[in-house]
Amino acid sequence: MQRRHFVKQSALSAAAILSAPLMSKETILGQAGKRYRLDTQWSRADATRYPVKDCHEMVQDSKGRILLLTNDTHNNVIIYSKKGKVLKTWGTTYPGAHGLTLFNENGTDVLFICDNSRHQVIKTTMDGQELLVLDYPKESGLYTKAEEYIPTETTITATGDIYVADGYGKDYIHHYDSKGRYIKSFGGRGTEKANLLNAHGVTIDTRGGAAPTLIVTSRQENAFKRYDMDGNYIETIALPGAWVCRPVIKGDYLYAAVLQSNNRRWKNSGFVTILDKDNKVISNLGGTAPVYNNGQLQEMEQSTPNFIYPHDVCIDDDDCIYVAQWNSKQLYPYKLSPVH
Repeated sequence: MQRRHFVKQSALSAAAILSAPLMSKETILGQAGKRYRLDTQWSRADATRYPVKDCHEMVQDSKGRILLLTNDTHNNVIIYSKKGKVLKTWGTTYPGAHGLTLFNENGTDVLFICDNSRHQVIKTTMDGQELLVLDYPKESGLYTKAEEYIPTETTITATGDIYVADGYGKDYIHHYDSKGRYIKSFGGRGTEKANLLNAHGVTIDTRGGAAPTLIVTSRQENAFKRYDMDGNYIETIALPGAWVCRPVIKGDYLYAAVLQSNNRRWKNSGFVTILDKDNKVISNLGGTAPVYNNGQLQEMEQSTPNFIYPHDVCIDDDDCIYVAQWNSKQLYPYKLSPVH
């Protein structure tokens, strides 16, 4: 589902959440062994100095800092301590800032930013110096102009190869080498099993020591799809009821923010889902407990109005989860701490 469909109902969503009962002082979310304590006041940013529009994505760098990407050009990147203190900000030239990927390149952290408005992927230093700019993949023969290409996410291999998800454009995954030279494309919009519908996110999966594969969001199909590194389709991971954002892997688990589109009670808001190493849903934070009948996951939905359009999650080195929310009246990220 494209973003415009969600925006149409944002007023209804805000009204539902504002009219909902206030959460208790301590809110615990999730099921089974993945339960978390919610902190909606984690960010200590001063809104007059560090404004945000949409809080799109978050990562943790090798220094333990938490980085937030927003499309507010006063400060596209806000760098936090894990306690929510603003340490640094930079960026004024990314009006469509959407995707944020961190990669350790020969011992040095670098970032890849997907900008919807610039129709580009930009590789930067941690201080914002631009190192590489990928324009629309004209070489693919799939586009007639840059405006048809709206990249939403990247993932980077150990050797530096770049995979770009054109999640708001034509739903292709584009493969480049480490120098930004085009290699190939796969996926694309359509109804065949190898196609994608709203290819919002992409990541590399090496859990269990297996050979690397790609997990790609097919949000309109309520699913993730797995491909080998050459773009050959392997399988679909069905997530009924969940309009999933990008997959985020930490340890044996896969985490994702979910936009809810079919919940009659709360309308469009969402929750966070967690899958185990076998890609079975084990916990939904702010969502209904996962139920499997004869091995088939039943439809999931939001159960409590804890989030407003959760768009991404970041899992830090303490297994805390940070939730970035878009179209949420400039809300700063929330933090979820494990309940042991």
